Amino acid sequence: MKIDKKKLIILFFFSALHSQNIESSRQNAITAAIKNASPGVASINVTQVKRYTNPFSFYDQLRSFETSGSGVVISPDGYLITNEHVVENASKIIVTLPGGNEYEAEIVGEDQITDLALLKLEGDDFPFVKIGNSDDLIIGEWVIALGNPYGLFDVNQQPTATVGIVSAKDMDFGQQGSKVFQGMIQTDAAINSGNSGGPLVNSKGEIIGINTFIFTGSSSRQGSIGIGFAIPINRALNIVKELRTKGKVVRGFNLGIRGQSLDSRTARLLNIRSSNGFIIVQIAPNSPAEKAKLRYMDVVLSIEGQEVSSPKDIYEIITVLDLRPGDRVKLKVWREGRIIDRYLILDSL
Repeated sequence: MKIDKKKLIILFFFSALHSQNIESSRQNAITAAIKNASPGVASINVTQVKRYTNPFSFYDQLRSFETSGSGVVISPDGYLITNEHVVENASKIIVTLPGGNEYEAEIVGEDQITDLALLKLEGDDFPFVKIGNSDDLIIGEWVIALGNPYGLFDVNQQPTATVGIVSAKDMDFGQQGSKVFQGMIQTDAAINSGNSGGPLVNSKGEIIGINTFIFTGSSSRQGSIGIGFAIPINRALNIVKELRTKGKVVRGFNLGIRGQSLDSRTARLLNIRSSNGFIIVQIAPNSPAEKAKLRYMDVVLSIEGQEVSSPKDIYEIITVLDLRPGDRVKLKVWREGRIIDRYLILDSL
């Protein structure tokens, strides 16, 4: 049988082209993003010291615990972001980068309210993850959660990747215990124990969030059920900037007012339909309240759209909103039969 060499060459060419297409199709935006971001993802192993009461002793005693979490290097000089709860009460922090290099990390600053911490590695020329823009997220776009779930990073010194989409954004949970979660990114990329503090990256490999907590359904041991939440990177960077310069976030503020709650009897006397609010009984000279042109006997009804019943409510709302000295807040005020708006600039203590 005579072999047609020309047909054989053509057949071989198309076979090679087909194999090449299959191979190239395995490479996509997700694989590229993981490859680009992974070198800057860290495993964090923490030795925590906690005080406990021994019922058989007159003195409290200290215990050491080993915990782990994740982090992300954001600059070549070794600054690294993680969750505050990952490094809380830490006596020693060991950071492992892909490939197995270990570094003892120093805490630059922590902020319990936003659950963020900034660490520093000694050295330079570290691999880092490029910063994205969390204000430009698209519902449904691909995202990847990278980190150290269940300590798996330690098995081969590489971060674990899970893929999902941006399920929702601007999710406000308010105050949760000692923490405040505002503007959170929701994703169905699996986030499990140990992922806390690791990056949520987009399909460009840019960090757009810090993985922080999940909903676990009826059992806290159930793990990820596809409802995870990340702190937007733009918000995280604002906190990190302050942690880097001051070591903490300054939130103490002064309003310069004293008041008493508005009861139903006083509301009737003043002909105010709402029984919510409080009456201003004293304004400090040159205070934010005086500068906002608030007056004695004004009734403050709400701040930033949230009803108040006492000056204490204002402080709690400002804390939940994570406002700082220099921020402006809107007050709705009843004055002599009219409801007016007043804008108050928070002042430091």
